[in-house]
Amino acid sequence: MNRKDLLNTTDFHLPYNPQLVERAKELRKNMTPAEKLLWNHYLRKSKYRVLRQRPIDNFIVDFYCAELKLVIEVDGDSHFTDDSKIYDLERTTQLTGYGLKVIRFTNNEVLNNIEGVCHEIEEAIALRS
Repeated sequence: MNRKDLLNTTDFHLPYNPQLVERAKELRKNMTPAEKLLWNHYLRKSKYRVLRQRPIDNFIVDFYCAELKLVIEVDGDSHFTDDSKIYDLERTTQLTGYGLKVIRFTNNEVLNNIEGVCHEIEEAIALRS
């Protein structure tokens, strides 16, 4: 069975690192202003269940909807260094390899254009549902 077939079976579970649970809990308690805005304004009221700071493999993603296999990331300034860009690309490649769709927004986009960000998420949901 190839990876794509495995991902489409109902008993497939994404790799999970239990050592990241405590860190994920800390991140949930200390969300950035952009993450809080996106969560409170839109994601927590979504008709699809969205989890905050979810461990997947050796990463913690900002927001994850299992039903849609959708990851939403909100990137702060630390994501714009050359090393961080390479890391984010590798991370996105790994996550998409599990059949997930990853969409990214900057803090600035969320804080200054929340309606536009929500619209883009709606478009991604429409394509995934």
